[in-house]
This record gives sequence, C-alpha cells and structure tokens, in this order.
Amino acid sequence: MNFATLGLSDKIVQTVADRGYEEPTPIQLDAIPIILEGRDLVGSAQTGTGKTAAFALPALHRLGKHGACRVLALAPTRELAIQIEENFRNYGHNLGLNMALLYGGVKYGKQLEQLGAGPDIVVATPGRLIDHIGQGNLNLKNIEILILDEVDRMLDMGFIEDVTKIIQKTPRTRQTLLFSATIPDSVRRLADWALKDPAVIKIDINISAAETVRHALFPVPAIQKFDLLVALLKTINFDSLIIFFQTRRGTDRISRWLEEHGREVSVLHSDMRQSERTKALQDFKTGKVKILSATDVASRGLDISNVTHVINYDVPQHSEDYVHRIGRTGRAKTEGEAFTLFAPDDLPRVDAIEKLLGNPLPREELEGFPYRETPSEMLPSSNPVSRKRNRGFGNSGGFGARRRK
Repeated sequence: MNFATLGLSDKIVQTVADRGYEEPTPIQLDAIPIILEGRDLVGSAQTGTGKTAAFALPALHRLGKHGACRVLALAPTRELAIQIEENFRNYGHNLGLNMALLYGGVKYGKQLEQLGAGPDIVVATPGRLIDHIGQGNLNLKNIEILILDEVDRMLDMGFIEDVTKIIQKTPRTRQTLLFSATIPDSVRRLADWALKDPAVIKIDINISAAETVRHALFPVPAIQKFDLLVALLKTINFDSLIIFFQTRRGTDRISRWLEEHGREVSVLHSDMRQSERTKALQDFKTGKVKILSATDVASRGLDISNVTHVINYDVPQHSEDYVHRIGRTGRAKTEGEAFTLFAPDDLPRVDAIEKLLGNPLPREELEGFPYRETPSEMLPSSNPVSRKRNRGFGNSGGFGARRRK
C-alpha cells in the first residue's frame, strides 16, 4: 500500500512524496485510517516507527480549513515538542495553517505572538501549557483532536496532574489519540478515563542482535568504568555516537573527563538552558560533534538519524529504557552497535533487560585492557565472556590511575 490509498488528501500525499516517503510504516498503515474515521486510539509503538506522522498526517487532513486551536499535541519534553511541531509544519506547509509551539525554559514573547495569530495546531509540554491557560492566553474549548504522545514517559516525569487538568479543559466531543511505548497500569487507567471506546493497535519492534543492532555487555569493576569507556572509544570506528547516563551530574562529569582526553562532546540533559540543549542537538545532528552525552531525554522520540553507536555508561534503571536507548541506532535497516558497561552490582538490571528481550546478551572483554578483576572472575560461571580484539590502543598504562576529585 501507499499513502494515496489511506484516504489522505492529495495535497498531503504530494507533500509526503516530496519528502521522499513512498510506503507507510506499520503504525501509519494501522493508525491513519482509524484516525480519519474520527475514532479514539491507543497506539503502542517504540521510537523509530514513524509514529509522529501516524497522527500528524490524518490530523492535518481532518483540520481542513483554518480554525483556531483545534488540534492540541502534548509531549513530555521540549525536544519532542519541537520535533512534533516541526513534523506538523513540514507536512502541512502548503495547507495555510498556523501553529504554536509552547514549552518552558524560554521567554514568552514568541509564544504569545504565535498564540495571538490564532493557531490551528498547538504543540506543548504540560507545564508551559498550564501556565498559558492560567494567564488567559488561550483556552481549549475548540479542541477537536487531542494527541498525547509518549504518555508513559509523561507520567514517569510526574505530569499526571497537569495532563488530567488539560484533558478536563477540552470538549468531551474531542477525538483523543494516546501513544505510548509501553502500556503500564497508570497509562491504562488514564486511557480508560480519557478515551471513548478506543481502537487499540500495538506495533512490536524486533530488537534482536541478529537484526541490525549488535549488542554487547562489557563487565568492568566500577572504579575502572571510565577508563574502559576511553579504551573502548579507541577501538570502534563511529560516525556518530550517543553515550547514555542515568543522572545529569554524571553526564556533566564524565563529559568533562572525555574532553580532557581530547574528545569533543555535546551534552544534553534537562538542567541545561533551552538554547544550550538546542545547540547541542543541532551540533550532533549536523555532524559538527560526533559524540553526544545525554540522559534519557535523548532516548525517546527524537529524530536523530545515522547514529552508528550507542554506549550505555550506566545500565538503565528500567529495562524498557534499554530498548529506547539502543533504538537510536540501527534505524531504517542500517547497522549499528550498542554497548553497555556494567559492574557486578548492576547484574539485577542486566537480568531484567535480558528477560524483557527474551534472550541473553553477549558478554565481552576488551583485549589488552588492564582489568583489576577479570570479567570472568566478576560474573557467574554460567555467563561466558568473549574477548573483543583491541585494535586502537597499546598497553601504555594509565588505566585505572586517574585521580577523581
């Protein structure tokens, strides 16, 4: 099937074709006809499935002519909100529609200007939207389509109260589209309350190492983790690489150490000013900087193409986050590699990831690295460790000798 057979307008189909897309992805194939019918929808799909176009294209079709504030899309992070608005703008550029992008961390001037123009589509993060509503800058009485994207992440970030308030301010006659990578009980309860007899679609992604991503776990004593990261970076040939961390402080600290070792690094986490976050992401996307150090703010939803490698410096706290992180590479049938560094204390989290994936991940030992305790000694005998050949550094010493302040 192609986009023309899904019932979209000729203008939208032409715009999609102009952007080089020929066939709809599975989530688009299933979701677009349902949304065009006007039904509520619960869509479960991982990052990289074409989810944004799955709701943006039919929403644009249903809007038709100009009419203020009829579509509202909520996203958990600024970066995802920016990306959603960009998709709406690109796909609807020849439809004559106005848009407003609302998120925190920036001044109100441009946002007030966009709201004053009577936007057809509003894309927002919950907190800033609540602020604008409270100040009387917009109301939601004309909303026809409400889109809740990355809902599991939104609830994890503590936005349930804001999201509930926003939903209550929209008409009951609205169409509600809920998208979430996972459907835990909290998301299910929200869907039961907010949606009317929704269609439910689930798109599974095969993340097996036998497909486009090669997975590997690198056991290492906790005190040598940074030294192993430095050594590992010398052995791999990457075009663009994301290193994921659990905390903002850890992201900053390890990034400084990498820069001291001659690596140019962009940093992305929620404690940064929006201008800094935008620049870091842009520098990485354009290839100006090849390494992005980030918290999980970069793991979901963001359209970052051509990432060849992902390194989990910290094992993710939730096993589902592993799926999102490694989903940044191996996209669009390209090959990628995903490496995870872990200490013995991380084994319970590693076990949870392997349980989620349904298969064990290979353990590897970096040949030539001076481990204080060998990986085979650290792990249970049932977890064999293979050696990864060291092609990029010599035994010049210095590993494990760095003094941390």
